Amino acid sequence: MFVKQPTAWALLLVAVCHFANADDMNIEDFSNNPESRWQYVSDQVMGGVSSGGVEYRHAGTRSLAVLNGQVSTENNGGFIQIRSKVSKAQVVDASGVYLRARGNSQQYYIHLRTTGTMLPWQYYQANFDVTEDWQEFKLPLEQFYRSGNWLSKRINPRTIRSIGIVAFGRDHQAEIEIDEIGFY
Repeated sequence: MFVKQPTAWALLLVAVCHFANADDMNIEDFSNNPESRWQYVSDQVMGGVSSGGVEYRHAGTRSLAVLNGQVSTENNGGFIQIRSKVSKAQVVDASGVYLRARGNSQQYYIHLRTTGTMLPWQYYQANFDVTEDWQEFKLPLEQFYRSGNWLSKRINPRTIRSIGIVAFGRDHQAEIEIDEIGFY
């Protein structure tokens, strides 16, 4: 039986399609009722005293989510965040998280929760440092650390159920603007 070998053009086409899809991102740009998808949460749900909020606003052609407030570690607290549920279709082949942000020259975090993070204090975390200038961040899933030994060492993207942008872990004033976030 004779099997026709693929031509160089066919192989090139397959390679181009593969690499083009590798850069495709499922992006949230906060332009269409983000308050229906994102919610503000603070450590007050567990007795902490951190305070703040989220504002959705427009700056020129950009739509922004602005997380600001005072993070306090008093009363075993220490976080404010905005988070959104994630559908399996958004992350099925994800290899990382992408975002564009600027802020007050502080360190912030992305928290991912999966089907394996059953307890409220369980998450996977990666950090990034903002400046006053807009920056793009790509955080590979391999850079996310688990919050405890009971969690799997690696994140299976198909199990991701929520994403959070978090000011966390130390007493500080938080102010971060995000105009895009998603999975790549």
